[in-house]
Amino acid sequence: MKLYNTLSKQIEEFVPHEPGKVKMYTCGPTVYHFAHIGNIRTYIMEDVLEKFLRFSGYDVTRVMNVTDVGHLSSDGDTGEDKMVAGAKREHKTVMQIAKFYEKAFFDDCAMVNIKYPDVVQPATGCIDEFIALVSALIDKGYAYVSGGNVYFDTSKTKDYYALSGHSTDELMVGVRDDVDEDANKRNKADFVLWFTKSKFEDQELKWESPWGLGYPGWHIECSGISLKYLGEYLDIHCGGVDNIFPHHTNEIAQSEAFLGHKWCSYWFHVQHLNDETGKMSKSKGAILTVSVLKEKGYDPLVYRYFCLQSHYRKPLTFSYEQLDNAKAAYEKLVKRVSKLTGEGDVDIAKVQQYKQKFIEKVGMDINTSSGLTILYDALKDDMSDATKLAVISEFEKVLSLGLIEAAKSLSDAQPPVAGDDDKWILDLIAERAEAKKNKNYARADEIRAELLSKGITLTDTKDGTTFSRG
Repeated sequence: MKLYNTLSKQIEEFVPHEPGKVKMYTCGPTVYHFAHIGNIRTYIMEDVLEKFLRFSGYDVTRVMNVTDVGHLSSDGDTGEDKMVAGAKREHKTVMQIAKFYEKAFFDDCAMVNIKYPDVVQPATGCIDEFIALVSALIDKGYAYVSGGNVYFDTSKTKDYYALSGHSTDELMVGVRDDVDEDANKRNKADFVLWFTKSKFEDQELKWESPWGLGYPGWHIECSGISLKYLGEYLDIHCGGVDNIFPHHTNEIAQSEAFLGHKWCSYWFHVQHLNDETGKMSKSKGAILTVSVLKEKGYDPLVYRYFCLQSHYRKPLTFSYEQLDNAKAAYEKLVKRVSKLTGEGDVDIAKVQQYKQKFIEKVGMDINTSSGLTILYDALKDDMSDATKLAVISEFEKVLSLGLIEAAKSLSDAQPPVAGDDDKWILDLIAERAEAKKNKNYARADEIRAELLSKGITLTDTKDGTTFSRG
């Protein structure tokens, strides 16, 4: 497999630290509101990456955090904690908000067939680990206490901007909010590891620490959780492109300062989903979620199909017209699959041939559109229906479009088509119709009972009589 590595700015051959095993970390949601479909696009593509690694034979451990404290509204360590803002908005406690939106997030993920990570860890469950990590950074000379807060000293690191490609003079580049001047910082790029001097007094969640009553900064959470569950060498770190700076930049700085060596080998970032007015955001008002799409009549897997049609490193523009096009294509694909009878022998060699093609195409930087092309190629191939279904089953381990299940539901909803073996049934149905026409209802009832004893149920409609088995 080859992956584009944000750190090196090039596509590289993927080589995990430990042969055959992959340690993968994905930045999870800040659970102060619903996740919009732009957020979900990132998680869909991370899901494809994880499943493709497993499909290729790797033993994958994937960890995801849930941020339920410490994520401020500004990337410059200013503003209000997003969790507190959410609690105020809904007149609930922070933990009530956290539990509600965490469940809503994973419910939406399930609807688009995103696999639940091996480990999901809310930040509030690792406070002791964060305190120990911050203490170690102070002891190593990489952090300092100033104005009541603990800051990471970015001047002590080498290549602080390596991931983002920025320079000190470009601090504002890539930052989503204005950065206010913090007189407590030694350098303007320094960031808070632990807050005790809050800019607001109603922070609900606080813990005792060596520096006073307070709470962790957002960046230290991901490092602490990753180190706890995945150890000191991480293979792949995932997130949206808006995480590159400062969040992932800061994760690298503090993790490598703590460890004393390179921490993560590959950085996988998914581009924005835009609407016709620009990047989707929770600050724009109404939030378009997977659940909302479902309420509007769209199968959530249509949205997954929509995302897989595009490469993860390209911005994707959402419109209902584009989603309708994806819906039509997805339903047509399901219909084609539903016509596969499963007859014939499975050609194992052919299945392996298509599996290899799929690995080669999708393995070139998670090219899902090429994976879909291989799927369509298989449907057009002159091979048995049983072989085609076997190939689709293999591809579905990665694509997760629910094709076989949807095709079965479609087939079950269709009235059976009578074949040569059903001629005796049709003859009896015709005899019954003639008996009813002649008002010989006793014979008509006998025929219905005879068929029912053989597991065949008749249904009379205005267009005639149909039958079903079972």
